[in-house]
Amino acid sequence: MPEGFLAPLSTLISGPGGTGKPLVSFAFVSTWLKQGGGVIGIPLQYPSLEFAKEAMAKLYKIDFRYYKDKVAWIQFDPEFNYLEKIADHALRANLLKPGAWDEAIKKAEQMIKKSDLGTMIFGSALNLFLFSPTYKNYMLGKMKEVLKEDKTRTYLFSVSTSAFAGKIKILEEAADNLMFTRMEAMELFLRVSKMKNVKFSKEEIRVPISKEAFNEIKVIAESTRNTMIPVITKI
Repeated sequence: MPEGFLAPLSTLISGPGGTGKPLVSFAFVSTWLKQGGGVIGIPLQYPSLEFAKEAMAKLYKIDFRYYKDKVAWIQFDPEFNYLEKIADHALRANLLKPGAWDEAIKKAEQMIKKSDLGTMIFGSALNLFLFSPTYKNYMLGKMKEVLKEDKTRTYLFSVSTSAFAGKIKILEEAADNLMFTRMEAMELFLRVSKMKNVKFSKEEIRVPISKEAFNEIKVIAESTRNTMIPVITKI
């Protein structure tokens, strides 16, 4: 991406489960922070927000102590009633509940300093929402809406195609920018499929992340998914 990407626009990173999508997302988030932007993180695949911070610190040398006024976190809890503040820059929210997404984003944005670059909403493993029999269509519509229509913020979502591939296709079409990941012989590869109004290369590249770092984070993510999916499928 020699010209980078325009903002505010939406980017979706898609691919099978376990192909390092959040790890690629972290590269965008870390660069956004270093350039002065604000970030709201919604990392569904981590059991706590500290795991996300630690992963970014290991991979991209981000020390969140220097960005405490630039970052707010939303911890997804499908068993919680609605929304509450759990720290100075963190919320706990059941984002499946109608209205909770919009209210959580609004409150989180009030926790961070405004910047010329604007706010990036970073969400990973958002396909987990689709396991809810009651709210999956609502959440699919909400994600499609923000990817396609909301140009007041920059969105960076990652989703797995291992389940609900047809519904994920709707999000792929809605996003302004689209990228795909895959794994081969424990190596992570990235391909850009579309970018809005900038030049880019469609050549697939290898992402330089060590096998040790990938495995460590993958184990945490898989454990969280195995715990969370049975809960969400009952909602």
